[in-house]
Amino acid sequence: MSTLHLVCPHCHAINRIPSERLAQHPRCGQCKGALFGGHPVELTGDSFQRHLSRNDIPVVVDFWAAWCGPCKMMAPAYAQAAVKLEPRARLAKLNTEQEQGIAGQFNIRSIPTLIIFKGGKEIARQSGALSAEDIIQWVSRYL
Repeated sequence: MSTLHLVCPHCHAINRIPSERLAQHPRCGQCKGALFGGHPVELTGDSFQRHLSRNDIPVVVDFWAAWCGPCKMMAPAYAQAAVKLEPRARLAKLNTEQEQGIAGQFNIRSIPTLIIFKGGKEIARQSGALSAEDIIQWVSRYL
């Protein structure tokens, strides 16, 4: 029986979950919140690195901004993709206006930009707005 480390989207505690229990709606051992809620996790400068480096499942980050029209158009599709891709992947969002240092660190030049991280390292990148099906197909290639 293999176990996976998952960062709680609520309190950011690290949980060890048997891999065969992922589909059984696991809860955080610390705050008792659902580890998968069917929607993207809002990341900040404080939680970004923890989610990337401590989750044993891939983390897909949507780099976006509130003023960005294509970002607003893609937001519902991204949320739909989270429902379909969890628990195989964690979908998250990072506001590039509030976290300019992180956006600069990853050389974000256009938004929306999606990056898939596995083991804390970037494994794929896609710029531009996508439909829910396109997001699911793109991410599924790397699972």
